[in-house]
Amino acid sequence: MTHPLRVIFAGTPDFAAASLSALLDSDHQVVAVYTQPDRPAGRGRKLTPSPVKALAFEHELPVHQPRTLKDTSAQAELAALDADIMVVVAYGLLLPQAVLDIPPRGCLNVHASLLPRWRGAAPIQRAIEAGDTESGVTIMQMDAGLDTGPMLLTRRTPITASTTGGELHDRLAALGGEAIVAALDALAGPGLTAMPQPETGVTYAAKLSKAEAELDFTQPAARLAARIRAFNPWPVAWTLLGTEPLRLWLAEPGNRRDDDPAAPPGTLLPADVDALRVACGPGGGDVLRVTQAQLPGGRALAARDLLNARGERFAAGTCLGQIDTSTEETRP
Repeated sequence: MTHPLRVIFAGTPDFAAASLSALLDSDHQVVAVYTQPDRPAGRGRKLTPSPVKALAFEHELPVHQPRTLKDTSAQAELAALDADIMVVVAYGLLLPQAVLDIPPRGCLNVHASLLPRWRGAAPIQRAIEAGDTESGVTIMQMDAGLDTGPMLLTRRTPITASTTGGELHDRLAALGGEAIVAALDALAGPGLTAMPQPETGVTYAAKLSKAEAELDFTQPAARLAARIRAFNPWPVAWTLLGTEPLRLWLAEPGNRRDDDPAAPPGTLLPADVDALRVACGPGGGDVLRVTQAQLPGGRALAARDLLNARGERFAAGTCLGQIDTSTEETRP
């Protein structure tokens, strides 16, 4: 490394805090932190700082929380920090071209996918939902497009048949911290070669919503299991059990048994000792094994414990997902 870089860091959630923590442990100097304004949180709706702001305060770093970076005054304030480079990780604010042009070494982004696959808002969950077997982080030189800039460095990690959204989030957050430090070390020394993103293989990771977390049991078991894992811990896949929401936290494809009756999608089949079994797929020919679920007012439990405590709620022949429009308020 020729000399450490002066860094402006911009980020907001836990995922970004992992990169800030890694930078603080590096030889580079974080001169200021930008993060979203405090938001109401909890039952009392008390204004709460972002994880990045909390970490910045721990290290006595200057914190800026503009509502926009389009104002010339905000841009002048950023320019006055005299940083070499800006690192952006899940910041949540659009950086106009005028801001991208301020740091002499440009603006780098830590993106939670192997670009150009899964540009956009929810790359971690969409990768699992789609059945990808690999994910990773990309350090990208930012431009005016949506995750379209040239790539400087990547780190890869596998997605297994049991990986959840939360597990992959944590793994990629740590990888992102390692990768951004490695990228800055290289830029401060011999340099890195920026590679344009391939024109083929582009996919977009649309923002998650609670509405799409409602399960459609006409889909194949493998697709349902992947969605359940992807949406764990948010927004959490769900269906209706009677008139109440049943949240499904973990599931896997299962096999039909000789004693399974023909049943339409969404019908509970005779349970295993450790799993609820749901007919699914076209015509109900597939089986989904639900190994962790949550009833209203309770916590997520292993299916074995749910069956021991509330087995009558999960009797074979019970149909999930029959929506009573008069009880819309029961939806999570």
